[in-house]
Amino acid sequence: MTELVVLCGTERDGTERAIARMRQLDPDVVVLHHDLRDLGRGLVHRRLRDGGRDEHSVLELDHGCVSCTIRADVLPTLAALAGAVPRVVLHLDPCLEPEPVCWALGAVLVDPGRGRAPCPATDLVDLRGVVTVLDPQTWLDDATGDVTLPERGLTTLPDDERTIAQLAVGQVEFADVLVTTRPAGPRPDPTVAVLDRLAPTAPRLDVDDADERVFCTRLAPGARRGVPGGVHEPLLRGAPSLDADAGVRTLVFSQRRPFHPDRLHDAIDTLLDGVVRARGRVWLATRPDAVLWLESAGGGLRIAHAGEWLDGAGPQAWDAAGADRQALAALAWHPRWGDRAQDLVVLCHAADPDEIDAALRGALLTDAEVAAGQDAWSGLPDPFGWAHDEPCSDPEPAHTDPGTGDGREGGS
Repeated sequence: MTELVVLCGTERDGTERAIARMRQLDPDVVVLHHDLRDLGRGLVHRRLRDGGRDEHSVLELDHGCVSCTIRADVLPTLAALAGAVPRVVLHLDPCLEPEPVCWALGAVLVDPGRGRAPCPATDLVDLRGVVTVLDPQTWLDDATGDVTLPERGLTTLPDDERTIAQLAVGQVEFADVLVTTRPAGPRPDPTVAVLDRLAPTAPRLDVDDADERVFCTRLAPGARRGVPGGVHEPLLRGAPSLDADAGVRTLVFSQRRPFHPDRLHDAIDTLLDGVVRARGRVWLATRPDAVLWLESAGGGLRIAHAGEWLDGAGPQAWDAAGADRQALAALAWHPRWGDRAQDLVVLCHAADPDEIDAALRGALLTDAEVAAGQDAWSGLPDPFGWAHDEPCSDPEPAHTDPGTGDGREGGS
């Protein structure tokens, strides 16, 4: 079966250097790239490199968007290459995060032709994993800032308000292999410490001396290999160190009582400065059935609806949850709260985790508020809608149709 590697990075020069090294290691590798700089005009510049062939073409899309590009050309091209070539590198535009692309590879049906029924691309190619290219001397500044993609010139879409931090963090966090374009700083180095915790199982290769591992060979057991995670998966994937290093520390916050919505809204300000990444499950007193997903990168944060707790749900919800979530819920079942819990992981590089912990604890219901019961909680002020972004924007009303997905799409 044709092997597929997904390559990403925010810097075009860096990813091109990685492609050059890959082609040195495997001259027969096919490289497929879609340049999205003209996507706002409905144009995508497509490049296909195959040995000595280097083809350029321009695609015109009726609806200029990333999902249109993936459905209209990426998936059909991979289907056509499947079985015809031994290895393909899908070189993503710098504005793309690999996780939603990999989700599309495994979930969106494509017509493989030859009389076969439509199927996901991952039925046709062997997705080996994700490679992320980064400059360790600039990456941490990107990962902790609030510069937007339009300000960096990475997108022309008028409604794309994502930040470089969201891209930088998402690309590293989902990586199976990290490729660095130059050496990191001298130890102790906060960038190295952050990478150790954000992608603990990913080997780090120098771009000019990378070996076959750049094709996601010999990965550690449990490597993600391009499979998107779920809301209820363990938050500390790969067992990263919790010890302090170069000023970098990880806070694990787990509590078994609900948040007061208004006080949580105040407390999340502590997650917007000096924090590389915060992510996890949130339970609000005003919404006893709803799982909320919190995710931040740099100076941006989003909380969105991500499903329902199993407590009080019917047998169909339990069956749909899968064995891993059922086991986790049963193991930590509370006689009053069921599987409801606060579970957050906060990766700090210039913030005090103890101060964040104190702020989050202060946002929990007090003993007196817990004793007042659910009827009293339902009247608490709730500034969160169906989805809420920080810095603050008008929240989406909680009754809005969420559409598809688990509430996490859109990022921080």
